[in-house]
Amino acid sequence: MSEFSKEPVVTVGIDLAKRSFHAYGMDAIGKAVFSKKLTRDRLSPFIANLPPCTVAMEACGSAHHWARRFRTFGHEIRLIAPQFVKPFVKSNKNDAADAEAICEAAQRPNMRLVAVKTVEQQDVQAIHRMRSLVVERRTAQVNQVRGLLLEYGIEIPQGRAALMRHLPEILEDGENGLSARFRAELNELAEELRHLDTRVAHYDEQIQAIAQSNQTAQRLMTIPGIGATVATALLAAVGEDPRVFGNGRGLAAWLGLVPRQHSTGGRERLLGISKRGDVYVRQLLIHGARSVMRWVERKEDATSRWAAALKTRRHRNVASVAMANKIARIAYAVMTTEKSYDPAIGAVVKG
Repeated sequence: MSEFSKEPVVTVGIDLAKRSFHAYGMDAIGKAVFSKKLTRDRLSPFIANLPPCTVAMEACGSAHHWARRFRTFGHEIRLIAPQFVKPFVKSNKNDAADAEAICEAAQRPNMRLVAVKTVEQQDVQAIHRMRSLVVERRTAQVNQVRGLLLEYGIEIPQGRAALMRHLPEILEDGENGLSARFRAELNELAEELRHLDTRVAHYDEQIQAIAQSNQTAQRLMTIPGIGATVATALLAAVGEDPRVFGNGRGLAAWLGLVPRQHSTGGRERLLGISKRGDVYVRQLLIHGARSVMRWVERKEDATSRWAAALKTRRHRNVASVAMANKIARIAYAVMTTEKSYDPAIGAVVKG
């Protein structure tokens, strides 16, 4: 044990897993105090018995649960994105090396941290994940039905609405060449689609209820392109304090809506958007931006004039992403100032 310091622990890095955990502690000058492998049952009592210190973990599965629990023990919590921990791994990857790397990364003064989510925010995020999976399954089911019917020479226009409109007619038509066996199975697929529609409607009702009961979500919904779905997903993803991003561009960069850089030797080179961060939230923001871009020519506010001019000189997808970037920045201002947005003046409401 001579390689370990006798000084009190100041920073603890924990490599999380399902059953096996590894904790690595450092003193004030960065020397190792302990390196322990712990089971799931032993992890919480071990951290509870430590003096108040900084506990760092990668922002991965169950990290927010452990962060909330360790915070009740009086510790300062730091969650770090895995890509920022990797450069600190010294040699081969193992649990002890990962825990030490997390500990090293947590001591960097300019390290970017992930905000700890509350239970309510995780609830909202879980509902969005459930809805996303059901929508994905429904889309796959629609494509399967269209593909199967095409094998029998029956063509249906693209889209769920067109399928649900033509499917009853196809099932009732006795002259279309479908066998009784396939017709029965097709009817089961139609019932499954109706069930998936019901599930999506249920999740939409839950999201609407959450948005109506949350003042910040209602303020976000004053921004063109942001509805209940986008507002609640953004709040669940950002965390307790949006100020961790520093400014609106920081939030847009975290969502992957800014250009990637490949600059060297004083020569700047900007590429396509980075696509970092939460894919789901970025997708929702871009969909919302596309809906805004459809009507900008009919409006006279400053943002609409800027967007209309952008559409004339850049591809529509580029313009939509630029609008999503602007929406993200406006959302940051709304969340940090706790004021609504007025589209007519293109700014948050004063007073």
